[in-house]
Amino acid sequence: MLPNSIFLLSMPGGMEWVIIIVAVLILFGGRKIPEFMRGLGRGIREFNDAKTNVKKEIEEGMNEERPKAEVKP
Repeated sequence: MLPNSIFLLSMPGGMEWVIIIVAVLILFGGRKIPEFMRGLGRGIREFNDAKTNVKKEIEEGMNEERPKAEVKP
């Protein structure tokens, strides 16, 4: 019983989506939603760009040839 009770939250169903959309329209109005979506899109794009840059830097760092340590006799 315990493992099933942990996952009580699930994806919203059909009527729940309608209620969420109506609530968003009431709270933000029709004019603010496009601005909000644009800002959300910019944020996602910046996150993906940063993720790509970090991945590229890590791959470049792994591919760099390390200088060999000098061995003294």
